[in-house]
This record gives sequence, structure tokens and C-alpha cells, in this order.
Amino acid sequence: MPIVPFGSLPDSARVWVFASDHPLTGAAADTLLAAVDSFLAAWKAHGVPLRCARDWRDGRFLAVGVDVDVENASGCSIDGLFHRLQQLEREIGTRLVGGGRVFYRSPSGIETASREEFVQRVANGDVVSETPVFDTGVTAAARWRTAFEQPASQGWTASFFRG
Repeated sequence: MPIVPFGSLPDSARVWVFASDHPLTGAAADTLLAAVDSFLAAWKAHGVPLRCARDWRDGRFLAVGVDVDVENASGCSIDGLFHRLQQLEREIGTRLVGGGRVFYRSPSGIETASREEFVQRVANGDVVSETPVFDTGVTAAARWRTAFEQPASQGWTASFFRG
């Protein structure tokens, strides 16, 4: 099954979000997206092609989605995606796989911090309740479309603003 436009995936599609620790532009972004497209074009679960798509935002965020109404990705197929992205990390010099990072929008662009650094930036007033924060833990296309970027006090970081 060919890759489809991300917008054609149903809201129920399963999504994995990967975030680069620094902006990817030019050749690095082109290399990443071409390799992901190539992988997705051949992506299968138990020999069955997956109806899948990818979306790329802000030169930082890659979402890969699978229409689970057609076929679910298997553990092995998901492992294959993660393995391919880990290979790409070395090729393009970025970190895409792995958690523990908070991404937020500041006046100078998208910033990355560890959770501890983020909490300290909140305490210092460098990050305020209105600061847009990205939720790289979204798992459904509907959430990617509507709630991926939210004010810090409304998203998964809301607890950092409670007295």
C-alpha cells in the first residue's frame, strides 16, 4: 500500500512523534525525509503493507502514522522504524529517538530542555503558563492535529504551574 498524505489518515490513526534536538534544514532534512519515505513505502506488519504517512513540522518534529482501521503495526515493524531512525541519527547528526526532553517555543525559536531544566526555567520565569509546549507523547492523529502544541498550563506540563 502506498504512503498516503498525512491528512487522509483518520483521527484514530496511531502516531509516533520523533523530535530532533536541533533544527533540521537543507540536506539533513532532505536526507531524513527521503529515508523515512523510502522506509514507509516498504513498511509491513506480518507481510501486510501498512497504510501509513508522515508529517514534518517546524524543521524539528516528525510524526509517523498508521491507519489502524486497515492494519495494525506489529512490534517487529515498530522496532524496524525505530532502528531505521537510530541509523539516520548517526547519518544526519541529530537525536530523534528517546524521551526525557521538553520542547517549547520561545521568542528565539524552538528550545529543548531536560525535564529538570524545564522545571527550573518555569521557576525562573523564563517559561510562563502561556509558553507553547509540544507534546511528543501524542499517540493519535487527532491529538497531533489539535493538541500537539498547547500553552504550557494546558498541556502535559500543566502540573509545573500549580502552586
